[in-house]
Amino acid sequence: MKHVAKTFHITDLETEISLRLEALHEKRTAAIRSLRQEYSCRLNDAPAKTVLELSRRLMERSGAIYRFFAAELIHHHNEAFRRVDAGEVKRLGKGMASWGDVDIFAYYLSGPAWRNRQIPDRVVAGWARDQSIWWRRAALVSTVPLNSKAHGGTGDTVRTLKICRLLVDDREDMVVKALSWALRELAKRDPAAVKEFMSEFDKRIAARVKREVNNKLTTGLKNPRQVRVIS
Repeated sequence: MKHVAKTFHITDLETEISLRLEALHEKRTAAIRSLRQEYSCRLNDAPAKTVLELSRRLMERSGAIYRFFAAELIHHHNEAFRRVDAGEVKRLGKGMASWGDVDIFAYYLSGPAWRNRQIPDRVVAGWARDQSIWWRRAALVSTVPLNSKAHGGTGDTVRTLKICRLLVDDREDMVVKALSWALRELAKRDPAAVKEFMSEFDKRIAARVKREVNNKLTTGLKNPRQVRVIS
């Protein structure tokens, strides 16, 4: 029997997915992910270019749910994810305008692609020098998948600290918070290197970063609660 190739109509899929996302009673991660898993199964045999184009269109829509759905759709389609190179990642990051947009992009797309050497180090370093706070934050959050065990990271002190050094003097709140996150994640893998970094940049690093990273190094927590002593 002759095999008949599946046909994937991007416009129809985009419309269908958007309607189903909007119809979700609770737009929480679990519900969005469940729907994404359904479409990942349906698109398992789809060409990479189909998944990428569909995801780009979804990302152009208003709302974090679309970015999350699209990023996971690419992340879980092996062929499409392998196509996430420097040019593609720049297209996928277009229009980022909030910390949520950035963290979805960096955690599911740019970070894992960089970890897999699909994106050169110079590209991420370039984001660290960008005028946009969102691209600067993206550079730092992209280090998290290098070190996060839960996300497949095995640890990469050199690349993580290279980006941290580039942004140690940045005082934009969203960048400061991302620097803290990057260092705290690395501290789980290489606490000695983080301690050395904190010592080297003690006079330049933001107070928030000092507090949260030192807490992580000494207690294992970002913000340990004070324990009440009852006498």
